[in-house]
Amino acid sequence: MSYVIGLDYGTDSVRAILVRCSNGEILEKSVFVYPRWEKGLYCDPEKDFYRQHPLDHLEGLQFTISELVENSKIDSHEIKAICVDTTGSSPMPVNKDGVSLALLPEFKDNPNAMMILWKDHTSIKEAAEITKLAENWGGENFTKYSGGIYSSEWFWSKILSIHRKDNEISQAAFSWMEHCDYITGVLTGLDLANLKRSRCAAGHKALWHKDWDGLPPKEFLSKLDNSLVSLRNNLYSKTYTSDMPAGYISKEWAAKLGLSHTTLIAVGTIDAHAGAVGAGIKENALVKVVGTSTCDMLIVSKDALGKKLVSGICGQVDGSILPGFFGLEAGQSAFGDVLAWFAKLVLTPAVSLIKESQLLDHRTKDALTQELMDSMIIQLSKEASDLSVEDSTVVSLDWINGRRSPYVNESLQGAIMGLKMGTQSAHIFKSLVESLCFGSRRIIDRFEEEGIHIEEVIAIGGVANKSKLVMQTMADILGRSIKTTASTQTPALGAAMYAAVASGVYPTMDGAINNMGPGFDEVYEPDLKNKKIYDAKYLLYQRLGELEEGFNARIDCTS
Repeated sequence: MSYVIGLDYGTDSVRAILVRCSNGEILEKSVFVYPRWEKGLYCDPEKDFYRQHPLDHLEGLQFTISELVENSKIDSHEIKAICVDTTGSSPMPVNKDGVSLALLPEFKDNPNAMMILWKDHTSIKEAAEITKLAENWGGENFTKYSGGIYSSEWFWSKILSIHRKDNEISQAAFSWMEHCDYITGVLTGLDLANLKRSRCAAGHKALWHKDWDGLPPKEFLSKLDNSLVSLRNNLYSKTYTSDMPAGYISKEWAAKLGLSHTTLIAVGTIDAHAGAVGAGIKENALVKVVGTSTCDMLIVSKDALGKKLVSGICGQVDGSILPGFFGLEAGQSAFGDVLAWFAKLVLTPAVSLIKESQLLDHRTKDALTQELMDSMIIQLSKEASDLSVEDSTVVSLDWINGRRSPYVNESLQGAIMGLKMGTQSAHIFKSLVESLCFGSRRIIDRFEEEGIHIEEVIAIGGVANKSKLVMQTMADILGRSIKTTASTQTPALGAAMYAAVASGVYPTMDGAINNMGPGFDEVYEPDLKNKKIYDAKYLLYQRLGELEEGFNARIDCTS
Protein backbone atom coordinates (compact mmCIF):
# COMPACT_ATOMS: atom_id res chain seq x y z
CA MET A 1 0.00 0.00 0.00
CA SER A 2 1.27 3.49 -0.84
CA TYR A 3 0.59 6.71 1.04
CA VAL A 4 1.63 10.34 0.57
CA ILE A 5 1.53 13.51 2.65
CA GLY A 6 0.22 16.87 1.48
CA LEU A 7 1.46 19.82 3.55
CA ASP A 8 -0.51 23.04 3.12
CA TYR A 9 0.82 26.29 4.62
CA GLY A 10 -1.97 28.86 4.74
CA THR A 11 -2.04 32.39 6.11
CA ASP A 12 -3.03 31.41 9.66
CA SER A 13 -2.03 27.77 10.02
CA VAL A 14 -0.39 24.74 8.44
CA ARG A 15 -2.39 21.59 7.67
CA ALA A 16 -1.00 18.15 6.90
CA ILE A 17 -2.94 15.18 5.57
CA LEU A 18 -1.97 11.53 5.12
CA VAL A 19 -3.59 10.18 1.97
CA ARG A 20 -4.07 6.69 0.55
CA CYS A 21 -2.88 6.88 -3.05
CA SER A 22 -5.28 4.29 -4.44
CA ASN A 23 -8.43 6.31 -3.74
CA GLY A 24 -7.50 9.66 -2.17
CA GLU A 25 -8.90 8.76 1.25
CA ILE A 26 -7.60 11.09 3.96
CA LEU A 27 -6.57 8.80 6.82
CA GLU A 28 -5.17 11.39 9.20
CA LYS A 29 -4.99 15.16 9.37
CA SER A 30 -3.25 17.61 11.66
CA VAL A 31 -3.49 21.40 12.02
CA PHE A 32 -1.04 23.78 13.68
CA VAL A 33 -1.99 27.44 14.24
CA TYR A 34 1.03 29.76 14.04
CA PRO A 35 1.48 30.95 17.66
CA ARG A 36 3.39 34.18 16.94
CA TRP A 37 1.08 35.13 14.10
CA GLU A 38 -1.97 34.42 16.28
CA LYS A 39 -0.65 36.97 18.79
CA GLY A 40 -0.29 39.57 16.06
CA LEU A 41 3.49 39.76 16.40
CA TYR A 42 5.56 41.46 13.70
CA CYS A 43 2.47 42.91 12.01
CA ASP A 44 0.84 46.33 11.69
CA PRO A 45 -2.44 46.09 9.76
CA GLU A 46 -2.82 49.88 9.60
CA LYS A 47 0.37 49.98 7.51
CA ASP A 48 -0.39 46.79 5.52
CA PHE A 49 2.70 45.33 7.20
CA TYR A 50 2.56 41.53 7.59
CA ARG A 51 5.51 39.33 8.53
CA GLN A 52 5.73 35.75 9.81
CA HIS A 53 8.53 34.23 11.84
CA PRO A 54 9.97 31.04 10.28
CA LEU A 55 9.78 29.33 13.67
CA ASP A 56 5.99 29.29 13.24
CA HIS A 57 6.50 27.27 10.06
CA LEU A 58 9.23 24.96 11.32
CA GLU A 59 7.36 24.17 14.52
CA GLY A 60 4.25 23.51 12.44
CA LEU A 61 6.19 21.23 10.11
CA GLN A 62 7.41 19.07 12.97
CA PHE A 63 4.14 19.04 14.89
CA THR A 64 1.79 18.17 12.03
CA ILE A 65 3.75 15.46 10.26
CA SER A 66 4.92 13.84 13.50
CA GLU A 67 1.31 13.69 14.65
CA LEU A 68 0.19 12.13 11.35
CA VAL A 69 2.87 9.46 11.44
CA GLU A 70 2.32 8.62 15.11
CA ASN A 71 -1.46 8.43 14.89
CA SER A 72 -1.58 6.44 11.66
CA LYS A 73 0.59 3.51 12.85
CA ILE A 74 1.53 3.00 9.19
CA ASP A 75 4.95 1.61 8.35
CA SER A 76 6.99 4.70 7.47
CA HIS A 77 8.39 2.96 4.38
CA GLU A 78 4.87 3.00 2.91
CA ILE A 79 4.78 6.82 3.05
CA LYS A 80 6.28 7.46 -0.35
CA ALA A 81 6.47 11.24 -0.65
CA ILE A 82 5.63 14.71 0.64
CA CYS A 83 4.73 17.82 -1.34
CA VAL A 84 4.57 21.28 0.20
CA ASP A 85 2.30 24.12 -0.85
CA THR A 86 2.48 27.57 0.72
CA THR A 87 1.19 31.10 0.34
CA GLY A 88 2.94 33.22 -2.24
CA SER A 89 4.66 35.37 -2.96
CA SER A 90 6.02 35.05 0.57
CA PRO A 91 9.82 35.32 0.31
CA MET A 92 12.43 35.43 3.05
CA PRO A 93 16.15 36.31 3.16
CA VAL A 94 18.60 33.47 3.84
CA ASN A 95 22.34 33.03 4.38
CA LYS A 96 24.71 30.89 2.29
CA ASP A 97 23.48 27.74 4.02
CA GLY A 98 19.84 28.49 3.23
CA VAL A 99 19.09 29.38 6.86
CA SER A 100 16.49 32.09 7.37
CA LEU A 101 18.14 35.23 8.74
CA ALA A 102 15.40 35.41 11.40
CA LEU A 103 16.80 32.21 12.92
CA LEU A 104 20.14 33.94 13.58
CA PRO A 105 20.53 35.62 17.01
CA GLU A 106 21.32 39.04 15.58
CA PHE A 107 18.13 39.14 13.50
CA LYS A 108 15.67 37.08 15.56
CA ASP A 109 13.35 40.03 16.24
CA ASN A 110 13.89 41.96 13.01
CA PRO A 111 10.70 41.72 10.89
CA ASN A 112 12.72 42.44 7.74
CA ALA A 113 14.58 39.16 8.31
CA MET A 114 11.33 37.20 8.40
CA MET A 115 8.97 35.95 5.73
CA ILE A 116 7.29 38.85 3.94
CA LEU A 117 3.73 37.54 3.76
CA TRP A 118 1.83 37.64 0.47
CA LYS A 119 -0.58 40.33 1.68
CA ASP A 120 2.14 42.72 2.87
CA HIS A 121 1.63 45.86 0.75
CA THR A 122 4.57 47.94 1.98
CA SER A 123 6.26 47.83 -1.44
CA ILE A 124 3.61 49.50 -3.61
CA LYS A 125 6.11 52.19 -4.67
CA GLU A 126 8.68 49.57 -5.69
CA ALA A 127 6.10 47.56 -7.64
CA ALA A 128 5.11 50.64 -9.63
CA GLU A 129 8.78 51.35 -10.28
CA ILE A 130 9.32 47.83 -11.65
CA THR A 131 6.29 48.18 -13.94
CA LYS A 132 7.45 51.55 -15.25
CA LEU A 133 11.00 50.35 -15.84
CA ALA A 134 9.82 47.21 -17.65
CA GLU A 135 7.79 49.38 -20.02
CA ASN A 136 10.46 52.01 -20.69
CA TRP A 137 13.98 50.64 -20.25
CA GLY A 138 14.36 49.83 -23.94
CA GLY A 139 14.55 46.06 -23.70
CA GLU A 140 12.17 43.17 -23.09
CA ASN A 141 9.06 43.98 -21.07
CA PHE A 142 9.45 41.36 -18.36
CA THR A 143 5.89 41.89 -17.08
CA LYS A 144 4.23 40.84 -20.34
CA TYR A 145 3.51 37.31 -19.10
CA SER A 146 2.39 38.64 -15.69
CA GLY A 147 -0.60 40.66 -16.83
CA GLY A 148 1.47 43.74 -17.70
CA ILE A 149 1.60 45.20 -14.18
CA TYR A 150 3.88 44.15 -11.32
CA SER A 151 2.44 43.78 -7.81
CA SER A 152 3.60 44.64 -4.31
CA GLU A 153 2.47 41.12 -3.38
CA TRP A 154 5.28 39.64 -5.49
CA PHE A 155 8.92 38.63 -5.15
CA TRP A 156 11.06 41.48 -6.55
CA SER A 157 9.09 44.40 -5.13
CA LYS A 158 9.24 42.95 -1.61
CA ILE A 159 12.98 42.34 -1.85
CA LEU A 160 13.69 45.77 -3.34
CA SER A 161 11.74 47.44 -0.54
CA ILE A 162 13.64 45.57 2.20
CA HIS A 163 17.04 46.18 0.60
CA ARG A 164 16.36 49.91 0.49
CA LYS A 165 15.00 50.15 4.01
CA ASP A 166 17.38 47.81 5.87
CA ASN A 167 21.03 47.81 4.84
CA GLU A 168 21.93 45.18 7.45
CA ILE A 169 19.52 42.69 5.90
CA SER A 170 20.61 43.64 2.39
CA GLN A 171 24.23 42.93 3.32
CA ALA A 172 23.50 39.73 5.27
CA ALA A 173 21.12 38.17 2.73
CA PHE A 174 23.09 35.81 0.50
CA SER A 175 19.84 34.96 -1.29
CA TRP A 176 16.06 35.05 -0.98
CA MET A 177 13.70 32.07 -1.09
CA GLU A 178 10.00 31.66 -1.68
CA HIS A 179 8.24 29.97 1.22
CA CYS A 180 7.50 26.79 -0.76
CA ASP A 181 11.15 26.50 -1.82
CA TYR A 182 12.37 27.18 1.72
CA ILE A 183 10.34 24.38 3.33
CA THR A 184 11.32 22.00 0.51
CA GLY A 185 14.95 22.96 1.13
CA VAL A 186 14.60 22.36 4.86
CA LEU A 187 13.16 18.88 4.29
CA THR A 188 15.75 17.82 1.70
CA GLY A 189 18.76 19.51 3.28
CA LEU A 190 19.99 20.40 -0.21
CA ASP A 191 22.25 23.41 -0.67
CA LEU A 192 20.92 26.43 -2.52
CA ALA A 193 22.74 25.61 -5.75
CA ASN A 194 21.15 22.16 -6.03
CA LEU A 195 17.64 22.89 -4.76
CA LYS A 196 14.97 22.61 -7.46
CA ARG A 197 12.88 25.79 -7.45
CA SER A 198 9.14 26.00 -8.00
CA ARG A 199 8.05 26.82 -11.56
CA CYS A 200 4.76 28.04 -10.15
CA ALA A 201 6.27 30.55 -7.72
CA ALA A 202 9.00 31.71 -10.09
CA GLY A 203 6.72 32.16 -13.07
CA HIS A 204 3.80 33.88 -11.37
CA LYS A 205 5.72 35.99 -8.85
CA ALA A 206 9.37 36.47 -9.92
CA LEU A 207 9.11 37.22 -13.67
CA TRP A 208 10.75 33.90 -14.60
CA HIS A 209 10.27 32.86 -18.23
CA LYS A 210 12.15 30.69 -20.67
CA ASP A 211 12.01 33.45 -23.31
CA TRP A 212 14.71 35.33 -21.39
CA ASP A 213 16.44 32.25 -19.96
CA GLY A 214 14.95 32.52 -16.50
CA LEU A 215 14.84 35.57 -14.25
CA PRO A 216 15.28 39.14 -15.51
CA PRO A 217 18.95 39.88 -16.32
CA LYS A 218 21.38 41.95 -14.28
CA GLU A 219 21.18 44.80 -16.78
CA PHE A 220 17.53 45.29 -15.89
CA LEU A 221 17.89 44.70 -12.15
CA SER A 222 20.81 47.12 -11.86
CA LYS A 223 18.51 49.96 -12.91
CA LEU A 224 16.41 49.23 -9.83
CA ASP A 225 19.16 48.70 -7.25
CA ASN A 226 22.74 47.45 -7.46
CA SER A 227 22.11 45.05 -4.56
CA LEU A 228 19.84 43.03 -6.86
CA VAL A 229 22.77 42.33 -9.19
CA SER A 230 24.72 40.34 -6.60
CA LEU A 231 21.49 38.72 -5.45
CA ARG A 232 20.80 37.61 -9.03
CA ASN A 233 24.06 35.62 -8.95
CA ASN A 234 22.75 33.63 -5.98
CA LEU A 235 19.28 32.77 -7.27
CA TYR A 236 18.46 30.26 -10.03
CA SER A 237 17.88 29.86 -13.74
CA LYS A 238 16.00 26.55 -13.99
CA THR A 239 12.61 25.81 -12.46
CA TYR A 240 10.59 22.62 -12.12
CA THR A 241 6.96 21.57 -12.03
CA SER A 242 5.60 20.04 -8.84
CA ASP A 243 5.04 16.58 -10.28
CA MET A 244 8.84 16.23 -10.23
CA PRO A 245 11.04 15.08 -7.33
CA ALA A 246 13.20 17.65 -5.54
CA GLY A 247 15.13 15.00 -3.62
CA TYR A 248 14.82 12.74 -0.60
CA ILE A 249 14.22 13.74 2.98
CA SER A 250 17.38 14.45 4.96
CA LYS A 251 18.41 12.08 7.74
CA GLU A 252 17.89 14.87 10.27
CA TRP A 253 14.28 15.51 9.29
CA ALA A 254 13.49 11.84 8.73
CA ALA A 255 14.44 11.26 12.37
CA LYS A 256 12.49 14.29 13.60
CA LEU A 257 9.31 13.28 11.79
CA GLY A 258 9.48 9.51 12.19
CA LEU A 259 9.80 8.92 8.44
CA SER A 260 11.95 6.64 6.34
CA HIS A 261 15.04 8.16 4.73
CA THR A 262 13.58 6.91 1.41
CA THR A 263 10.69 9.41 1.61
CA LEU A 264 10.77 11.55 -1.51
CA ILE A 265 10.14 15.31 -1.42
CA ALA A 266 8.41 16.81 -4.46
CA VAL A 267 9.08 20.28 -5.83
CA GLY A 268 7.01 22.82 -3.88
CA THR A 269 4.20 25.01 -5.16
CA ILE A 270 1.76 27.77 -4.21
CA ASP A 271 -1.37 26.87 -2.25
CA ALA A 272 -3.96 28.12 -4.73
CA HIS A 273 -2.44 26.17 -7.59
CA ALA A 274 -2.32 23.01 -5.49
CA GLY A 275 -5.96 23.68 -4.64
CA ALA A 276 -6.83 23.79 -8.32
CA VAL A 277 -5.28 20.35 -8.75
CA GLY A 278 -7.10 19.01 -5.69
CA ALA A 279 -10.38 20.31 -7.13
CA GLY A 280 -9.83 18.41 -10.37
CA ILE A 281 -9.08 21.31 -12.69
CA LYS A 282 -9.51 20.72 -16.41
CA GLU A 283 -9.75 22.83 -19.55
CA ASN A 284 -12.58 25.39 -19.52
CA ALA A 285 -13.09 24.92 -15.76
CA LEU A 286 -12.37 27.88 -13.49
CA VAL A 287 -11.30 26.87 -9.99
CA LYS A 288 -11.93 29.70 -7.54
CA VAL A 289 -10.06 29.47 -4.25
CA VAL A 290 -12.22 31.48 -1.84
CA GLY A 291 -10.57 32.19 1.50
CA THR A 292 -9.00 35.27 3.09
CA SER A 293 -8.39 36.39 -0.51
CA THR A 294 -9.21 34.63 -3.78
CA CYS A 295 -7.27 33.07 -6.60
CA ASP A 296 -8.98 32.21 -9.87
CA MET A 297 -7.21 29.42 -11.74
CA LEU A 298 -7.52 28.19 -15.32
CA ILE A 299 -5.49 25.88 -17.52
CA VAL A 300 -5.18 26.46 -21.26
CA SER A 301 -3.43 24.24 -23.78
CA LYS A 302 -0.43 25.65 -25.60
CA ASP A 303 -2.27 25.40 -28.90
CA ALA A 304 -5.31 27.25 -27.58
CA LEU A 305 -3.32 30.06 -25.96
CA GLY A 306 -0.83 30.45 -28.78
CA LYS A 307 1.02 33.79 -28.61
CA LYS A 308 -1.78 35.52 -26.71
CA LEU A 309 -0.81 37.78 -23.80
CA VAL A 310 -3.64 38.03 -21.28
CA SER A 311 -3.47 41.49 -19.73
CA GLY A 312 -4.68 42.41 -16.27
CA ILE A 313 -4.15 39.02 -14.61
CA CYS A 314 -1.46 37.53 -12.35
CA GLY A 315 0.42 35.56 -14.94
CA GLN A 316 0.35 32.82 -17.55
CA VAL A 317 2.95 30.19 -16.75
CA ASP A 318 3.78 26.96 -18.56
CA GLY A 319 3.27 24.08 -16.12
CA SER A 320 2.38 26.12 -13.04
CA ILE A 321 -0.71 23.97 -12.37
CA LEU A 322 -0.48 20.96 -14.68
CA PRO A 323 2.44 20.03 -16.94
CA GLY A 324 1.66 20.57 -20.60
CA PHE A 325 -0.76 23.44 -19.93
CA PHE A 326 -0.39 27.12 -19.23
CA GLY A 327 -1.68 28.03 -15.79
CA LEU A 328 -3.58 31.34 -15.72
CA GLU A 329 -4.09 33.11 -12.40
CA ALA A 330 -6.14 36.10 -11.30
CA GLY A 331 -7.71 36.97 -7.95
CA GLN A 332 -8.91 39.42 -5.33
CA SER A 333 -6.62 40.85 -2.64
CA ALA A 334 -9.24 40.34 0.04
CA PHE A 335 -12.41 38.27 0.28
CA GLY A 336 -12.97 36.58 3.63
CA ASP A 337 -10.78 39.32 5.11
CA VAL A 338 -13.36 41.92 4.02
CA LEU A 339 -16.16 40.13 5.85
CA ALA A 340 -13.96 39.60 8.91
CA TRP A 341 -13.04 43.30 8.85
CA PHE A 342 -16.69 44.34 8.95
CA ALA A 343 -17.55 41.87 11.70
CA LYS A 344 -14.68 43.24 13.78
CA LEU A 345 -15.77 46.80 13.03
CA VAL A 346 -19.26 46.09 14.31
CA LEU A 347 -18.00 44.15 17.30
CA THR A 348 -15.16 46.37 18.56
CA PRO A 349 -17.24 48.87 20.62
CA ALA A 350 -19.13 46.02 22.30
CA VAL A 351 -15.88 44.25 23.19
CA SER A 352 -14.53 47.46 24.71
CA LEU A 353 -17.69 47.90 26.79
CA ILE A 354 -17.55 44.29 27.98
CA LYS A 355 -13.93 44.71 29.11
CA GLU A 356 -14.83 47.88 31.03
CA SER A 357 -17.97 46.44 32.64
CA GLN A 358 -18.08 46.30 36.43
CA LEU A 359 -20.87 43.70 36.37
CA LEU A 360 -18.80 40.82 34.96
CA ASP A 361 -15.79 38.95 36.27
CA HIS A 362 -12.72 38.47 34.07
CA ARG A 363 -13.58 34.90 33.17
CA THR A 364 -17.08 35.86 32.02
CA LYS A 365 -15.73 38.83 30.07
CA ASP A 366 -13.29 36.61 28.20
CA ALA A 367 -15.90 33.94 27.50
CA LEU A 368 -18.49 36.46 26.30
CA THR A 369 -15.96 38.25 24.08
CA GLN A 370 -14.90 34.98 22.48
CA GLU A 371 -18.51 33.92 21.95
CA LEU A 372 -19.27 37.19 20.17
CA MET A 373 -16.17 36.92 18.00
CA ASP A 374 -17.01 33.35 17.03
CA SER A 375 -20.63 34.08 16.18
CA MET A 376 -20.65 37.57 14.64
CA ILE A 377 -20.12 36.56 10.99
CA ILE A 378 -22.62 33.71 11.41
CA GLN A 379 -25.23 36.14 12.77
CA LEU A 380 -24.56 38.77 10.11
CA SER A 381 -24.84 36.08 7.42
CA LYS A 382 -28.16 34.89 8.83
CA GLU A 383 -29.60 38.41 8.90
CA ALA A 384 -28.28 39.17 5.41
CA SER A 385 -29.77 35.94 4.08
CA ASP A 386 -33.18 37.05 5.32
CA LEU A 387 -33.00 40.16 3.12
CA SER A 388 -34.26 39.96 -0.43
CA VAL A 389 -32.09 41.27 -3.25
CA GLU A 390 -34.43 44.28 -3.59
CA ASP A 391 -34.26 45.12 0.12
CA SER A 392 -31.10 47.22 0.05
CA THR A 393 -29.93 50.27 -1.88
CA VAL A 394 -26.41 49.88 -0.49
CA VAL A 395 -23.63 49.31 -3.02
CA SER A 396 -20.08 48.54 -1.89
CA LEU A 397 -16.67 48.37 -3.50
CA ASP A 398 -14.52 45.45 -2.36
CA TRP A 399 -11.08 47.07 -2.79
CA ILE A 400 -10.45 47.41 0.95
CA ASN A 401 -7.06 45.74 0.48
CA GLY A 402 -6.51 47.18 -2.99
CA ARG A 403 -7.31 45.49 -6.29
CA ARG A 404 -5.40 42.47 -7.55
CA SER A 405 -7.38 41.65 -10.70
CA PRO A 406 -8.21 42.84 -13.23
CA TYR A 407 -5.24 45.23 -13.51
CA VAL A 408 -3.53 45.31 -10.15
CA ASN A 409 -3.66 48.58 -8.21
CA GLU A 410 -3.03 48.16 -4.50
CA SER A 411 -3.45 51.86 -3.71
CA LEU A 412 -7.18 51.68 -4.49
CA GLN A 413 -9.56 51.65 -1.53
CA GLY A 414 -12.99 50.31 -0.73
CA ALA A 415 -16.20 52.33 -0.60
CA ILE A 416 -19.82 52.07 0.53
CA MET A 417 -22.63 54.18 -0.92
CA GLY A 418 -26.40 54.32 -0.67
CA LEU A 419 -26.59 54.56 3.12
CA LYS A 420 -29.72 56.00 4.74
CA MET A 421 -31.26 56.17 8.20
CA GLY A 422 -32.91 52.79 7.78
CA THR A 423 -29.70 51.01 6.80
CA GLN A 424 -28.83 48.16 9.17
CA SER A 425 -25.58 46.26 9.63
CA ALA A 426 -27.07 43.34 7.67
CA HIS A 427 -27.66 45.60 4.64
CA ILE A 428 -24.01 46.65 4.63
CA PHE A 429 -22.81 43.09 5.17
CA LYS A 430 -24.97 41.87 2.29
CA SER A 431 -23.64 44.64 0.05
CA LEU A 432 -20.06 43.62 0.91
CA VAL A 433 -20.87 40.02 -0.06
CA GLU A 434 -22.36 41.29 -3.32
CA SER A 435 -19.34 43.49 -4.04
CA LEU A 436 -16.96 40.57 -3.57
CA CYS A 437 -19.01 38.53 -6.01
CA PHE A 438 -19.11 41.45 -8.46
CA GLY A 439 -15.31 41.44 -8.23
CA SER A 440 -15.37 37.77 -9.18
CA ARG A 441 -17.58 38.58 -12.16
CA ARG A 442 -15.12 41.22 -13.37
CA ILE A 443 -12.35 38.63 -13.40
CA ILE A 444 -14.42 36.17 -15.44
CA ASP A 445 -15.35 39.00 -17.81
CA ARG A 446 -11.64 39.77 -18.29
CA PHE A 447 -10.83 36.16 -19.19
CA GLU A 448 -13.73 35.90 -21.61
CA GLU A 449 -12.84 39.22 -23.25
CA GLU A 450 -9.61 37.46 -24.22
CA GLY A 451 -11.55 34.60 -25.81
CA ILE A 452 -10.93 32.16 -22.94
CA HIS A 453 -14.18 30.24 -22.61
CA ILE A 454 -15.34 29.16 -19.15
CA GLU A 455 -17.88 26.35 -18.99
CA GLU A 456 -17.67 25.38 -15.33
CA VAL A 457 -16.94 27.09 -11.99
CA ILE A 458 -15.58 25.11 -9.04
CA ALA A 459 -15.19 26.81 -5.65
CA ILE A 460 -12.90 25.65 -2.86
CA GLY A 461 -11.57 27.14 0.36
CA GLY A 462 -12.87 28.14 3.76
CA VAL A 463 -15.53 30.59 2.58
CA ALA A 464 -16.72 28.24 -0.17
CA ASN A 465 -17.16 25.41 2.33
CA LYS A 466 -18.78 27.49 5.09
CA SER A 467 -20.92 30.26 3.59
CA LYS A 468 -24.06 29.35 1.68
CA LEU A 469 -24.88 33.07 1.52
CA VAL A 470 -21.69 33.88 -0.37
CA MET A 471 -21.90 30.93 -2.74
CA GLN A 472 -25.56 31.47 -3.66
CA THR A 473 -24.95 35.19 -4.15
CA MET A 474 -21.99 34.39 -6.39
CA ALA A 475 -24.04 31.93 -8.46
CA ASP A 476 -26.78 34.55 -8.90
CA ILE A 477 -24.35 37.32 -9.88
CA LEU A 478 -22.32 35.15 -12.26
CA GLY A 479 -25.43 33.52 -13.69
CA ARG A 480 -23.60 30.21 -13.50
CA SER A 481 -23.78 26.97 -11.53
CA ILE A 482 -21.02 26.69 -8.93
CA LYS A 483 -19.81 23.37 -7.55
CA THR A 484 -18.03 23.03 -4.21
CA THR A 485 -15.68 20.14 -3.50
CA ALA A 486 -16.46 17.48 -0.93
CA SER A 487 -13.07 17.98 0.75
CA THR A 488 -12.22 20.85 3.08
CA GLN A 489 -8.51 20.12 2.55
CA THR A 490 -8.34 20.65 -1.21
CA PRO A 491 -4.91 22.38 -1.45
CA ALA A 492 -3.32 19.73 0.77
CA LEU A 493 -4.99 17.05 -1.34
CA GLY A 494 -3.61 18.66 -4.50
CA ALA A 495 -0.15 18.64 -2.93
CA ALA A 496 -0.64 14.95 -2.14
CA MET A 497 -1.50 14.30 -5.81
CA TYR A 498 1.73 15.99 -6.88
CA ALA A 499 3.59 13.80 -4.37
CA ALA A 500 1.97 10.66 -5.76
CA VAL A 501 3.19 11.46 -9.27
CA ALA A 502 6.64 12.65 -8.19
CA SER A 503 7.20 9.35 -6.37
CA GLY A 504 6.00 7.25 -9.31
CA VAL A 505 2.80 5.92 -7.76
CA TYR A 506 0.99 7.41 -10.75
CA PRO A 507 2.72 8.10 -14.07
CA THR A 508 0.66 11.23 -14.85
CA MET A 509 -1.29 13.94 -13.07
CA ASP A 510 -4.46 12.79 -14.85
CA GLY A 511 -4.15 9.42 -13.15
CA ALA A 512 -3.67 10.97 -9.72
CA ILE A 513 -6.56 13.41 -10.15
CA ASN A 514 -8.97 10.77 -11.46
CA ASN A 515 -8.25 8.33 -8.65
CA MET A 516 -7.58 10.65 -5.71
CA GLY A 517 -10.10 13.44 -6.41
CA PRO A 518 -12.68 14.18 -3.69
CA GLY A 519 -15.71 14.75 -5.90
CA PHE A 520 -18.27 17.47 -5.26
CA ASP A 521 -20.44 18.31 -2.29
CA GLU A 522 -22.97 20.93 -3.36
CA VAL A 523 -24.08 22.67 -6.52
CA TYR A 524 -25.41 26.23 -6.29
CA GLU A 525 -27.77 27.05 -9.15
CA PRO A 526 -28.35 30.69 -10.13
CA ASP A 527 -31.70 32.35 -9.47
CA LEU A 528 -32.31 34.09 -12.80
CA LYS A 529 -34.73 36.58 -11.23
CA ASN A 530 -31.99 37.72 -8.88
CA LYS A 531 -29.51 37.70 -11.77
CA LYS A 532 -31.55 40.36 -13.59
CA ILE A 533 -31.52 42.62 -10.52
CA TYR A 534 -27.83 42.03 -9.97
CA ASP A 535 -27.04 42.90 -13.59
CA ALA A 536 -28.32 46.42 -12.90
CA LYS A 537 -26.46 46.60 -9.60
CA TYR A 538 -23.27 45.42 -11.29
CA LEU A 539 -23.35 48.56 -13.44
CA LEU A 540 -23.52 50.65 -10.24
CA TYR A 541 -20.59 48.66 -8.82
CA GLN A 542 -18.56 49.39 -11.94
CA ARG A 543 -19.48 53.08 -11.78
CA LEU A 544 -18.44 53.23 -8.13
CA GLY A 545 -15.13 51.66 -9.11
CA GLU A 546 -14.58 54.32 -11.77
CA LEU A 547 -15.26 57.04 -9.20
CA GLU A 548 -12.73 55.52 -6.79
CA GLU A 549 -10.11 55.22 -9.53
CA GLY A 550 -10.59 58.88 -10.42
CA PHE A 551 -10.48 59.94 -6.78
CA ASN A 552 -7.38 57.83 -6.16
CA ALA A 553 -5.63 59.33 -9.19
CA ARG A 554 -6.28 62.86 -7.87
CA ILE A 555 -4.92 61.88 -4.46
CA ASP A 556 -1.77 60.49 -6.12
CA CYS A 557 -1.27 63.75 -8.00
CA THR A 558 -1.41 65.84 -4.83
CA SER A 559 0.74 63.57 -2.64
